[in-house]
Amino acid sequence: MSLLPFGSIPPYRARSFVPIDFDPSQIEVLEGLFDQLEARLSQCQTTNELVAWLEALSEFSAVLEEDGSRRYIAMTCHTDDTGAEKAYLEFVEKIEPRLKPRQFRLAKLYLEHPLRSQLPTERYHVHDRDTAVRVELFRDENVPLETEESRLGNEYQKLTGGLTVHYRGEEKTLPQMGRLQEEPDRAVREEGWKLVATRRLQEVEHFGRLMDDLVRLRDQIGRNAGFSQYRDYAFRSRGRFDYGPSDCERFHDAIEAEVMPLVRELQAVRRKQLKVDILRPWDLSVDPFNRPPLVPFRESSELETGTQTIFERLDPALADGFRTLIHWRLLDLANRKGKAPGGYQSTLSEARLPFIFMNAVGLQRDVETLLHEAGHAFHALATREEPLLAYRSAPIEFCEVASMAMELLAAPHLEVFYSPEDARRARRVHLEGIVGVFPWIATVDAFQHWLYLNPGHSHDERRAAWVRLMDRFGGDVDWTGFEDARANLWHKQLHIFLYPFYYVEYGIAQLGALQVWANSAQNQPKALADYRAALALGGSRPLPELFQRAGCPFDFSRKTVRPLIERIRSELDRNH
Repeated sequence: MSLLPFGSIPPYRARSFVPIDFDPSQIEVLEGLFDQLEARLSQCQTTNELVAWLEALSEFSAVLEEDGSRRYIAMTCHTDDTGAEKAYLEFVEKIEPRLKPRQFRLAKLYLEHPLRSQLPTERYHVHDRDTAVRVELFRDENVPLETEESRLGNEYQKLTGGLTVHYRGEEKTLPQMGRLQEEPDRAVREEGWKLVATRRLQEVEHFGRLMDDLVRLRDQIGRNAGFSQYRDYAFRSRGRFDYGPSDCERFHDAIEAEVMPLVRELQAVRRKQLKVDILRPWDLSVDPFNRPPLVPFRESSELETGTQTIFERLDPALADGFRTLIHWRLLDLANRKGKAPGGYQSTLSEARLPFIFMNAVGLQRDVETLLHEAGHAFHALATREEPLLAYRSAPIEFCEVASMAMELLAAPHLEVFYSPEDARRARRVHLEGIVGVFPWIATVDAFQHWLYLNPGHSHDERRAAWVRLMDRFGGDVDWTGFEDARANLWHKQLHIFLYPFYYVEYGIAQLGALQVWANSAQNQPKALADYRAALALGGSRPLPELFQRAGCPFDFSRKTVRPLIERIRSELDRNH
């Protein structure tokens, strides 16, 4: 695809099953390969043959995944390109619906194969457990519903990616407007904030209708699979074998009890430093001493080279990995009109290489974002030798440990972008951001629990539920006059629209990342070695074992939260 930022990249391993000229759009050929896999499975007479069959299935699945990833990357890089959108929707609407029933049948036949029980349990337990859940939950009638869900997600991406405002004679994207929130002039911040809030509120009905449709679809998906409500279905489909809704509620309580006091302390300090009577929404990102915004780079190329230098100072193996991304042009960093919002790392599954997408505009959070996504990329690179595609990725709760820990491990080297004084300031901003994101995670997660436990809710009830959570986790910020903006603030969180119940993972993982960080203060070489060893396991072990290998207990109760918050508190004092 010419719209991709990278060129032709060869497979990591030469194909042994899928034809070189295979095109997933050729439905007859696609179906023929599934037929061949079914026939080969029925002919497996030894465990070695069954393992070889699993590897052939992994090859085929990787080819299909990479084709879908390439289309998604092209579409998000160019949301205003009708050809890219058409190619992506072709995969979502025509190819994926063909894949799901056939993949389900293969999984079912594999689980029923008489030799499967003879495979080594230590090696295949996680794979077979996850496969069994997919078979358990699959329903033919959900395939068109999931296709419609993807279409609505694409509509949300187009809506948010196309939002712009006119600011002092220039058209600006909303991410570009974000930079104004660091301006020392309070009037400038207020003007920028109001422009963005007003523009979002103009789409309230559009956002609301999208959410209505998504809740209705997802509730039906869950009911079709035999669940009384979508939340239980979502937890099962996300493979949450090691924690449940009650654990998430305990996490919310831990954030309220252990983190919110520090949030309010920091807000009180900020109010005094800014010399204002009350904090307004446009007072939360500016430097409290009214210093100019941190400017780590002017061009995205400087972000790229500076990040490479950080990894060279931190760890030679990580530096080599990032160099690989630069070599293959697997970075699209700069913000531009028509580019989808946010940032992500996507793996080209056949090449076994990661791609990083983001919207850099010259802020400190851009540095944090690239370090974060690089952590995901290192995870993908660490598992390149794994023959099973299913094990080349891990549960999200641990994937985010890989990324969030990298932000913290790299923080001592921020002098690459800054003077020593500004580096201390950047580290403090980062730690304050971690403190501040915990309540937001709890808010978004609790909101999603409410959404799907009350699928027939009205828009007013939805607003009221969100406002109650903002009251619980929002801290001491005055929204007087902007109650509508506050009540609809959830519109900006793409996970609510695109990835239901995918957000608490960030909180769980942040606790793991903070533990890796705490370990590095005691013994950095060992902490890095444990980190890399855990990444190399991919998804081959249960979640608690992945955490344990990284040197972190899998726990997100008050017992774990309290000492980590105290450590952040002391580190904030040190970087004052």
